[in-house]
Amino acid sequence: MFDLRYGAEAERFRDEIAGFLAETWQPKDRRGEALRDHVRDFRLKATERGYLYRGIPRRYGGSEQAVDIIRAQVIREAFRAARAPMEVGGNGTAMLVPTLLERGTDAQRERFIRPTLDGSYVWGQGYSEPGSGSDLASVRCRGDLDGDEWVINGQKTWTSDGARATHMFALIRTEPDAPKHAGISYLLIDLDQLGVTRRPIRQITGEATFSEIFLEDVRTPADWIVGARGEGWAVSRTTLKHERASIGSADALGGTFAKLVDLARTTMRGGRPAIADPVVREALGKIEGWVLAHRCSSYRLFSLAAAGEEPGLVGLMMKLLLTETGHDMALLAQDIIGDAALIEPAPPGTRGRGPEKWLDQILGTLGNAIAGGTTNIQRGIIAERGLGLPRDLAMSGT
Repeated sequence: MFDLRYGAEAERFRDEIAGFLAETWQPKDRRGEALRDHVRDFRLKATERGYLYRGIPRRYGGSEQAVDIIRAQVIREAFRAARAPMEVGGNGTAMLVPTLLERGTDAQRERFIRPTLDGSYVWGQGYSEPGSGSDLASVRCRGDLDGDEWVINGQKTWTSDGARATHMFALIRTEPDAPKHAGISYLLIDLDQLGVTRRPIRQITGEATFSEIFLEDVRTPADWIVGARGEGWAVSRTTLKHERASIGSADALGGTFAKLVDLARTTMRGGRPAIADPVVREALGKIEGWVLAHRCSSYRLFSLAAAGEEPGLVGLMMKLLLTETGHDMALLAQDIIGDAALIEPAPPGTRGRGPEKWLDQILGTLGNAIAGGTTNIQRGIIAERGLGLPRDLAMSGT
């Protein structure tokens, strides 16, 4: 048997956090603005205690804690058990902030990180364009330097959080005569200005979580460029690394599987629960094997990180495994639901009842094959960088 306990010191730390949560996280009977104020105040107190934004310096609004993988995991588990809010979510905290900490200037960190952490700035991701999806090196949205400002013209599509975003981090072609990858810069843009037009993209679920963003003579300061001119491709690799890490969650996969088992237990087929069908049980068993493999791999990555060791090939595989397993779960859910899967999704902003709450999950798994880099691109990365396979077998003569 494996001993997955974290040790006596970690458990004492867990008790400390539990006491803090019991004292400070009291959302009962709070609604609307009162609840939002409580969440904001709670996050400030949690940051002061060193529980949130641990990797971010205090001067930028973080708690500036030493790297401690075990303590970070204990915090996540304790907050999840208490249903207490962790850091503000979204593109800003998950992708832009770590990118600025690695690649940005001191002035950019001072200017953007704190208001991103407290939710004042909401960031859209301006990567894809019509005709430039997986091949981001072909982006055509152009930026021309005019004095101390960039003037930007073009279009971005599939911009996550585009409808409510206050700002955007974007790949912009600033060197039109340079080779594809070398001509791109990574610019930060204030979206609250003339020349910015947003058009929601209505998804098959009925929601509109993405937008098209049209930029016409939009201006941004010259020093809102992350990295040097023409180095945007390298900077974007940093952002993408953090995006993939945020997608490949073992906890999320395990939670979805638990809901799938519950669906099989509560959905009747032929007068008995679907889980009594041996075909369904076999499918659940196969999926659970992948879920447990994913969790085991996450423990392995956790242990390696705690020991200061590199994850190697398995680190490249987590997002891919989550995507594939999530899709298998969605297909089985669709089979269990049967004809009820033909109903329309619940209207945006409402809670689905019964089978329809699975429709977003079923359709959303298709999007996960694109988010953070397409599945085929990720397989290529694993083959080339992980396994050392040649980029083009036909040209290599093997």
